[in-house]
Amino acid sequence: MSSDHPTVAQVGLVSLFVTALVTAQVTASKVLAFGLPFSLPVAGEALVLPGAALAYAVTFFASDCYTELYGKRAAQVVVNVGFFMNFVLLLLVWSTIAAPVAGNSPVGAGAFQQVLGASTGVVVASLLAYLVSQNWDVIVFHRIRELTDGDALWLRNVGSTATSQLLDTVIFVTVAFVVFQGVPLELALSLMVGQYLFKLLIAVVDTPFVYLVVAAVRSRNADLAEPAVAD
Repeated sequence: MSSDHPTVAQVGLVSLFVTALVTAQVTASKVLAFGLPFSLPVAGEALVLPGAALAYAVTFFASDCYTELYGKRAAQVVVNVGFFMNFVLLLLVWSTIAAPVAGNSPVGAGAFQQVLGASTGVVVASLLAYLVSQNWDVIVFHRIRELTDGDALWLRNVGSTATSQLLDTVIFVTVAFVVFQGVPLELALSLMVGQYLFKLLIAVVDTPFVYLVVAAVRSRNADLAEPAVAD
């Protein structure tokens, strides 16, 4: 970028990324099940996935737009800062859980902790999967862009998200459910399939929106008319 001053689009994408990331953390405890009109190998007749799946998928949309517009190094800074912001979120949540509850509080201390107090296994799994998959997403997105000379935005959006979401799903389910909770391998595989298929669908669906965001930002910023150079 020719200016050191952040644009509205730049701040907006970072804000979207962080908002989706925080939302994913606080919605992870609810397990979702979407019925299917057919049966899939391993998954069966329903896609079972954590409530964080949709919000977390949005983080990849935001990071792909950001990488396309501002380059790999800038995107990795956002991803890694977001990683440490997870600890800020956990600190604030757990400090609120530890604080005394009022007698007339509409939400009891037990219910509050059950919903927002993520278990150690889920926290470790989420942070590990995030650190690996988000950095992988930025690297692969940038590499595909280099190989295609800046063409085929759809390919780098879907390709980077498909591979990074696979890493994220395998790491998260393995650590959170198999290592910490002793979930049987059959159930773990079902969770992996359900989450990954859902995330892959989101990656395909959000591709036109990546095009729209990138085109809109470049039309308003002459210095972003071409894809960000490697750095």
